[in-house]
Amino acid sequence: MFDVFGLILPLFGLILIGFIGARVTRQPMEALGWLNTFIIYFALPALFFKLLSKTPVEQLASWDFLAANIGVTFGIFTFTFLLGFLMSRGQIAVATIQGLAGAYGNIGYMGPALAILALGEQAAIPVAIIFCFENIMHFAMAPAMMAISGQKKQTTFQLIVEVVRKISFHPFIIATAVGVVAAFMKFVPPVPIERLIDYLAQAAAPCALFAMGVTIGLRPLNRIPSALAYIVPIKLIVHPVMMYLVLSYAGDFDPIWMYSAVLLASLPTATNVFVIAQQYDVWVERASASVMLTTVVSVATVSILLFGITTGYIPADLFPK
Repeated sequence: MFDVFGLILPLFGLILIGFIGARVTRQPMEALGWLNTFIIYFALPALFFKLLSKTPVEQLASWDFLAANIGVTFGIFTFTFLLGFLMSRGQIAVATIQGLAGAYGNIGYMGPALAILALGEQAAIPVAIIFCFENIMHFAMAPAMMAISGQKKQTTFQLIVEVVRKISFHPFIIATAVGVVAAFMKFVPPVPIERLIDYLAQAAAPCALFAMGVTIGLRPLNRIPSALAYIVPIKLIVHPVMMYLVLSYAGDFDPIWMYSAVLLASLPTATNVFVIAQQYDVWVERASASVMLTTVVSVATVSILLFGITTGYIPADLFPK
């Protein structure tokens, strides 16, 4: 139990410090801009590149693992979308944001920090790959569903261009692609460049978690939407349970990859869901509430999951072959 506490305290402690700092200093949201720029464009890309570039290429081509992973996440999105569609009486745009809230976890900010703390640096490899492919799915789903809903008037060509642009120019995806190429070519950066990459990578997790705490602190939870009665359990319980069951059934995967996928599935709703809601002006306050409430509840659910992993109560494969 103390080992689990040792994992949880740094993770959620940094979020709590950011939350308290936001409440005490009362800096405006705009003051967070440069920190987010550092995290998104420099620190996390450096972490992904550093670890992927040192990974044997054959370890990166686990297509059955990726297919099962994406299939589960897409299934969770579809299930939550259908619930939202029924509860909102046919509002596709609202149901889309709810679907994202149920399936789009905080795999960018919390994912690398939690997985590396719990499972070691090797976990960053499946984390980076899962991040890329899940984000490709989410980047494609959001504009496509909003176009179908009529929320944003776009031609098919404009929609395709928007999706390709978001995927092609996302710094995490670029860093992952460059890291894979470097691994394939067995490229080793010069020592000064490698040290700079190390410094940036070491800053990624603490800065990302602190920024997340600040973001939550600056968005007060005025009321709890009724939709969270099904979004919270879907995101924090159903998603990781289904990920665990499907991956266990689909193949005999490396334990670190299995646990990484389940950990990522257990994470709270990503702040990007709030950003997407703002972009389309749909379900904005409720999206913010989803991020905050799932984050708070995840302190308990993620702790339980980590306890099960570290003590062996949750085996790496439920259906060993």
